Amino acid sequence: MQHNPGFLKLVEQVRKRVKECTVADAQARLAQGMQFHFIDVREDHEFLIDHAAGASHLGKGIIERDIETAIPDKNAPIILYCGGGYRSVLVADTLQLMGYKNVLSLIGGIKALRDAGFSLEKDKPI
Repeated sequence: MQHNPGFLKLVEQVRKRVKECTVADAQARLAQGMQFHFIDVREDHEFLIDHAAGASHLGKGIIERDIETAIPDKNAPIILYCGGGYRSVLVADTLQLMGYKNVLSLIGGIKALRDAGFSLEKDKPI
């Protein structure tokens, strides 16, 4: 997908304020048995196509409204992903503004997960 310049500029500005991780980082955490919330922030229809095994879904449009119910512990480790690593950066910034202290955005999003052969699920009810 070709992104608009204004969107890319915003993401680059916000990226300076958030921490990111790679698929390898996420896989290492899983291999070490580290617990974290793996949150897919894409749209509902994208999530239904496929998503990371074990991921929860809180779309970018509703996450601010629902995150405190889903994850009340603001120190809980959270890894966010989207389609390509742009929307998740914006969401990570917002969650930090809401007081979440251990939020990462996955570089490359679902595309990077697919490329790495990460276990995916399909058609899981939302």
